[in-house]
Order: sequence, then C-alpha cells, then structure tokens
Amino acid sequence: MWKYTGKERPPFAEQPADGQESVWDYPRPPVLQADQRRVMVYFDELLIADSTSTIRVLETAGAPTYYIPADDIVGHEYLAPIDRRSICEWKGIATYCTFIDGEQSQNRLPACGWQYTNPSNAFAAIKDHYSFYPALLDCFIDDEKVTPQPGGFYGGWVTSQIVGPIKGEPGSEAW
Repeated sequence: MWKYTGKERPPFAEQPADGQESVWDYPRPPVLQADQRRVMVYFDELLIADSTSTIRVLETAGAPTYYIPADDIVGHEYLAPIDRRSICEWKGIATYCTFIDGEQSQNRLPACGWQYTNPSNAFAAIKDHYSFYPALLDCFIDDEKVTPQPGGFYGGWVTSQIVGPIKGEPGSEAW
C-alpha cells in the first residue's frame, strides 16, 4: 500500500492539465492563499455572500476551502450561530452557523457554514471569515458552480480547476 510522505504525488493521482492544480501538490500543513476571483454563495436565489477578496486554504488531498470576509456576507440576518464546534489541528476551534429564512425560522440548514473566531497564529488571516458547505448552499467561483468535496465531512469546493483523487472519496480512508 502506498503511504504519503509529503514529497511526491502518489502513483494514483491524476495529472493536472494546463490551468489545473493537483490536490496532491498542496502542502501539509495547509497554507493560506489570497484569491480575487468572484465568490458568490446563495440559498436558492437569495444571495448570502459576494466577494472578490477570499482566502483559500490548501491542504494535501483536499479540495480548497474558501473563506469569505465577514464584510462580504450580505445575508448576515440569515445566519445564526448554533451550539456546534469542531477542532482543526492547524486552525483551531471552528464555530458553526445555520441558515434561517425569515422570522419563522423556516428553511433551516443546520451547520451550513463555519468560522474561526480565534484561529491559531498561522491562520490569523481567516479570523472573521466564513466558509460554507457547497453541499447545502449554491456556491460559485466566477461563473462555475462548485460541487462539494466527496464524503460529506469536509467543506472543500471542487471545481474544474483541481484534480484528485480527493480525500473523502471511497477508498481514501487510509490517506
């Protein structure tokens, strides 16, 4: 069985074409990268976020995760904190939010997004930024609709720009 050493792309990794990136070329520990493409997040036709100053987190074998500055969240009134937390060994403690459409709390989407309100020093740039699950909301980078990272656990944004295989796909448990 192949074991990742952090030095080479595995033999099963897809070769990226011009203009593409392999998730196997992303580093571990992850890094932050500024991105100026237009990122938009919707619930149905309701715009939640619109930004051209996002930060992507790149980590080996995972689809990039996009973090949107709080100032670019145009639907703050639709996001409400929930009592859910998780810990990332690199970024720290994430807090989650739900989507609430209207005063009757209709169309609740539990844990549709998250943020790091007090990230580790290496990830301080994503403080007061939000990321969203493309499995629950409609997320776009420029004009391309994002698909969710496989497996349901990770919040990566899969586009035609990246090739895998990507962590979360069947058989990736040992990576």
